[in-house]
Amino acid sequence: MKKLKNLGIITLSTGLSIGIFAPGVSASSFGNENPNTAPQIQIAQSEKVVSKTELIKKFREFFPQFSFLTDSDFHLGTGFQYPGDDTIRHDLSFQKKVNGKNLYGNIGFIGDNLEIENFYYEPVNAEDALFPAKLTKEKAQEAAQAFLKKFPNSSEYQLNKDLIDYFPGNQVLTEPIRYTFSFVKTKNKVPISDQTIQITVLGNGEISNFYRNSGSLNSPSYDDAAKVLSKDEAVKKIKENLTFDLQYSIEADYRTGKKHVNLVYLPTNNVIGIHALSGEWQKLNGFSPELSKERKIEHIVTQPLAPKHTNFSLSDAKAFAQELLKINSDEIKLNIQSIDERKNHNGQEVFAIQYMYEHKNGGTGTDLELDKRTGEIIQYHNIQNDVLRENSLSKKNGQAISKEDALKQAVTYLKQYSPSYLHNYAMPMGETFYDEENETYHFNFPRVVNGILVNGDQLSVSIASDGSLLNLNVNQSTIQNWPATDKVISKEKAQAKFFEQLSLNLSYVREGHSKKYNHYHLVYTPEFNKNPFSYLNALTGEWNHTFETSKGKISHPRAEKELNYLIQSGIIDVKDIKTFNADAKVTKGAALEVIMKSLTRFYNDYYPGRPNTSQSFDNIKPDHPLYQIVERAVSLGILKKEGTTFNLDERLTREELAVWYIRILELEQAAKNQGIYQLKFADAKDVKTENIGYVALAQSLGLLTTTNNKFNPKQEVTYADLALSVIPLAHEAYKKGLEFYSF
Repeated sequence: MKKLKNLGIITLSTGLSIGIFAPGVSASSFGNENPNTAPQIQIAQSEKVVSKTELIKKFREFFPQFSFLTDSDFHLGTGFQYPGDDTIRHDLSFQKKVNGKNLYGNIGFIGDNLEIENFYYEPVNAEDALFPAKLTKEKAQEAAQAFLKKFPNSSEYQLNKDLIDYFPGNQVLTEPIRYTFSFVKTKNKVPISDQTIQITVLGNGEISNFYRNSGSLNSPSYDDAAKVLSKDEAVKKIKENLTFDLQYSIEADYRTGKKHVNLVYLPTNNVIGIHALSGEWQKLNGFSPELSKERKIEHIVTQPLAPKHTNFSLSDAKAFAQELLKINSDEIKLNIQSIDERKNHNGQEVFAIQYMYEHKNGGTGTDLELDKRTGEIIQYHNIQNDVLRENSLSKKNGQAISKEDALKQAVTYLKQYSPSYLHNYAMPMGETFYDEENETYHFNFPRVVNGILVNGDQLSVSIASDGSLLNLNVNQSTIQNWPATDKVISKEKAQAKFFEQLSLNLSYVREGHSKKYNHYHLVYTPEFNKNPFSYLNALTGEWNHTFETSKGKISHPRAEKELNYLIQSGIIDVKDIKTFNADAKVTKGAALEVIMKSLTRFYNDYYPGRPNTSQSFDNIKPDHPLYQIVERAVSLGILKKEGTTFNLDERLTREELAVWYIRILELEQAAKNQGIYQLKFADAKDVKTENIGYVALAQSLGLLTTTNNKFNPKQEVTYADLALSVIPLAHEAYKKGLEFYSF
């Protein structure tokens, strides 16, 4: 399952959850969330020496089918630990060339017993796992459950039927179908939230990867499930205390980067769940008998502050970066690698500064983003502590400053580095998240428009225990029209709709993830509308979904299975499944979109202004919905830049489709020798002379077939035609080992 990042979505799966989402994911929160930064891996200091032979033996016991690998095919990694966790982990990888192709994989081991924690494997040949796969999802589940029995206490695990294996973007036909199943361990028939095993089965039945999260590796204690409050009591408590508020929610169209705003109702209480024994509220920093008092919106500043600069140049940007990023160590050198002038994902003109800290172990780098107009910080992540720690140069901080002092420091840094934005944002509305392991405070300052909080735009600031600045991010979308609030449904009606769709999930939960948290609490977690990506539209009063995990199905006499797979995979973009006509003639633009998405991914975090934004045709600019599709087709040689414009609305013929397909398969040079080909179907004379080779190859490879001994070269292509032809195209590309890289 991919991370849900930069989606601009509202997630209600945690019910009353405030502040447990990654930045860029809108949640029912204006608190101060954990920014979900990746944990810094540290080299383990251990007296125990783990040999490569020992790990290989463990691996072979678990996976006897890899007996064809020799010891020399394996490579041993270095032991490591995660911050706050003294458990030692080891990596073992393997690579072998088989029939001219690379087979590779990776295995992770955990603890003194060297139990296998994770596994990833990419087979040499998995054509039988491409669509249509050898295995159905039901058979794949049986394979996953059979594999689960390899783990100790496997009978205590149950299938998580609510897993949403969301793919952010489109899947491709040139990669194996992967079925992912999640199993959660139970105690007293209650799921233990952080003890799971996720298993992925390829469409041919092979296990391609799994990850095992064992939770606490010690001997934890558990709440007594016989003493839980009834669900009715918990529901009553929620209904008596939960409040809702009107908010703006920003969503983005990943194809164009354009954003739009919805008016929504969301829970505003700063809680995650209810302790099922004590009835206390679960919050970001533990359990509390009291709810946080509802706070009124308080702007950071009441009047706009002057911008930091009014005439900021490239040289100013470099000088500022050198001062901000300088590091107090003779063993580490700061290297400003490049400064790029571009638009960021919010459409702001920025200086993007790439930099690197060079040290004895190599180099560690990231980027700094400054407002091109004012020189103010838009995005900054302080990696100095990580670099110093990696090189054993860090010093232990003293007593951590208080939450109140940390908040004052955050405001001070905002006024120092991003002053002109502050009047549009409010002081934090929710509970401050304090990361105990890293001794870091995380604050979110929500944007306010028309007196309403904006879900999805905020200032994010992280403060270290010594008061230094660790992170500063300004997220301000460029929105011209904000929906009026005069026609929204009332709070009372919204509350009734939430309570109608309220359900509770009982699970065992630890307060934290470090070794000191060795007790599992029973917690009721609210969920609304049984869909974690739904929200209540304040104008219509209806539940809407940011994205659909199931897009409905169509029926068709020739290509039903193929069409439905392409729709579910995000390859065919269907706005309304009920009105979709599979026999409609496709335009060249629509056909290109289907073909390109079948071969290469288009991710949701694309934004205009990113690097490599060339423009091949005058009429298809970077803000055009099909800009990425066209540029990718040009880069792969499918389209030729033979004129200044390209007519996306023109209908596509079978003959033209044959040309595209042969170019994709890199057979154009062979196709140009039309003199060596003889077309034997009845309407061969209708094929243009220069395209004879293309048509002959497309027909001989089974990409485009004949009907009644006719190829019908001038016939216009339908969606059903594309579905039936693009799948054998993908198989042929896979067999040839063609790779269509995303960029």
